[in-house]
Amino acid sequence: MTTLGAVFRPQLPPERLRSVARAADAAGLEELWLWEDCFLASGVASTSAALAWTERLRVGAGLLPVPLRNVALTAMEAATLHRMFPGRAMLAVGHGVQPWMGQTGARVESPMTLLREYLHALRALLGGERLTVDGRYVRLDDVALDWPPTVPVPVHAGGLGPRTLRLTGEAADGTVLDASVPADGVRRACALVAEGRAAAGRSGPHPVTVYLHVATGPGARERLRAEKERTGNTAPGLGVTGDARAVADAVVELAEAGATAVILQPTSDEPDPEGFVRFAAERVRPLVP
Repeated sequence: MTTLGAVFRPQLPPERLRSVARAADAAGLEELWLWEDCFLASGVASTSAALAWTERLRVGAGLLPVPLRNVALTAMEAATLHRMFPGRAMLAVGHGVQPWMGQTGARVESPMTLLREYLHALRALLGGERLTVDGRYVRLDDVALDWPPTVPVPVHAGGLGPRTLRLTGEAADGTVLDASVPADGVRRACALVAEGRAAAGRSGPHPVTVYLHVATGPGARERLRAEKERTGNTAPGLGVTGDARAVADAVVELAEAGATAVILQPTSDEPDPEGFVRFAAERVRPLVP
């Protein structure tokens, strides 16, 4: 069965998260994803609050930009969330938007090297290992978590380029694709992830989470068009407007291309965020196998 979720957009004020998370939980939505876009809201703080306000909802923070976050700190935060909310927290990491990384003084010469070192260290720390690492960017001296997770914790990573996608297969436990990737792009991405996994000798499941632009209700077509123009994602076939059946058909198309989870992404000016998560759970979910 394809997992269905929705995004809480960081363009909303942080105090709005409580009502949206509770609406998603009450409606039976499976996942709510939050973003750590500069300079809006903290992904980890928001994830922790959303988990505390809900009972069964899985909450994801992604992508967390690795240049901004020491890997030991991310491991501590991930382990804490997983011990407090077993099985409900999800964290995904990525390169970060490079101009934003430059604004913060965190931009690195080789984002690929950093992400590779970071993923290997983060997965090891969350697995309870004690690490001494002297990499190009990741340096740890006899570091281990005092409170590691009690069960294995998957580490997801996001990206779009071929090298990054192969790396997510090699060194991450799942891959996240943003809403700029149509169904054919999902197929190509899954093939690249598989190449990375094969090269690393890895087997077993590797979930692929894909965001999908969605607008519904009055003015949906105009809102989606404006959203795509703002983000530069104007390629044909990206996003869907209309009723639950139209959205479900778009979800199924992505699932058939290889997505294991499809996360509905409202426009940044969505007039009813609580209604959007209820729409996803109550109207779209029954139509998605």
